[in-house]
Amino acid sequence: MAGLLETGRIFAPPAGSRSKADRKDRAFIGLAAGAVICAAVWLLPIPGLMPDGKKCLAMSLCAVCWWATGAMHPGYTALALLAGYTLFLDSKLAPAATVFGLWTTPTMYLVIGGFLIAKAVEASGLGRRAALAFISRFTRSYGGMVFSCYLLGLLLSFVIPHPWPRSFLLLSVMSHAARSAGLSQRAAANLGLAVFVASVPASMILLTGDSTLNPIVGGFVAGTTVSWLQWLVYMGPPGLLALALTGTVQLLSYRQREEFQLDLAQVRCQLADMGKLTRPEMRVIAVMAAAVLLWMTDSLHGLHPGWVALIAALSFAMPPRALLDAKSWSGVNLGTLFFLCAALAIGSVGKAVGMNAWLAELIIPQQTVRSPYLFALTAMLICMALHMALGSTLAVLGIACPAIISFGTAAGIAPLAAALIAYTSVALHWLLPFHHMNLLVGCGEDGGGFEKRDVLRLGIPQTAVVAAVVLFEVLWWNIIGIF
Repeated sequence: MAGLLETGRIFAPPAGSRSKADRKDRAFIGLAAGAVICAAVWLLPIPGLMPDGKKCLAMSLCAVCWWATGAMHPGYTALALLAGYTLFLDSKLAPAATVFGLWTTPTMYLVIGGFLIAKAVEASGLGRRAALAFISRFTRSYGGMVFSCYLLGLLLSFVIPHPWPRSFLLLSVMSHAARSAGLSQRAAANLGLAVFVASVPASMILLTGDSTLNPIVGGFVAGTTVSWLQWLVYMGPPGLLALALTGTVQLLSYRQREEFQLDLAQVRCQLADMGKLTRPEMRVIAVMAAAVLLWMTDSLHGLHPGWVALIAALSFAMPPRALLDAKSWSGVNLGTLFFLCAALAIGSVGKAVGMNAWLAELIIPQQTVRSPYLFALTAMLICMALHMALGSTLAVLGIACPAIISFGTAAGIAPLAAALIAYTSVALHWLLPFHHMNLLVGCGEDGGGFEKRDVLRLGIPQTAVVAAVVLFEVLWWNIIGIF
């Protein structure tokens, strides 16, 4: 039998999967639908929206349609949107520095550093050792394997500052554990889903848990910088609650009725064969301990977490015995990076051309809400509605955060609390894979093996999880005094 850590898919495509012709037809329909939406919004008069704002809205909705229908790979859709903004919008309102702004920030290099760190952890064998040790001690049932996905995702977030590389690292363990246990295709797909779903709430707990999203939240609040420890205090308890509730929802949504036959003796044997900690593993432990310490003390030294991650990644490329080489760059997905750039550009370009203000005026209630709990639920529903329409978490935050902060100020809500409520409402919410990149990157036979219907099955009850977490945040922040 192949080793537990060989790279592989959770399962082969089911016999009833769509043919290539069906997928091509669906992609063409999605492409045509996006073009029709773009043309309709571009040509029809929209009161209160300036011409460049209308063009931005037309191209943004087209991109969202293509992302949702899978008309093209998300990276190509992102390139089309970025090119459209550059070619068709007034360069004085939306210069290249605004359209491609993410590439000029340390946040982008936190993402790149996260991917490279994950490759180093994998190359050293430390990720394999940690996963095997955890499985051998705590996995006695199918539910235990699902639970392992959630807890290991949380533990790995301390050393890998991005959810996608740590999810694929964990997937490489769970895919072969599923085969070893003789799980059916459906049970194995649910396990793959657990790997990527767990990354959603686990990413909320640490500032470096999602290097793409979390560091930019404080930027929506003028003059506010959230340190690593402050984020842990503010978002740690809500994130842990979200992790527990999401895991519970998944366990209740899928009941394993098959016999579970994971050979724990074999797992322990493979762990024993690894021997004592190797020098590469100790090197990874030392470097990541230093990185975590620097992240925790960022309020003292002022070094952005992105530069810390990049320095850590570069240290793994240093000879002798470098853990990163030329092949390691294959772990940095350019399509994903351009998707992030385009998703953030929807918010930043939309602000520059007036689209955000028009949307905010359209959806923000005119009446002031006095109850903080009612404010939280109202803000949550507004953010979810935008998320359903625009799809991109980054784009929704770029549009919603300024409006929600203004809405909260009238209700006496602190700007940071309002921004974090908007963040939670979007970062923890999904219905379909394109609503959350953590799920989109793992969807399909080449990833975790799960499909859109599996994501939707959990996405519907996940709405209640978001509401519970948002209400808990109001209670928690009242206790610690940031409301």
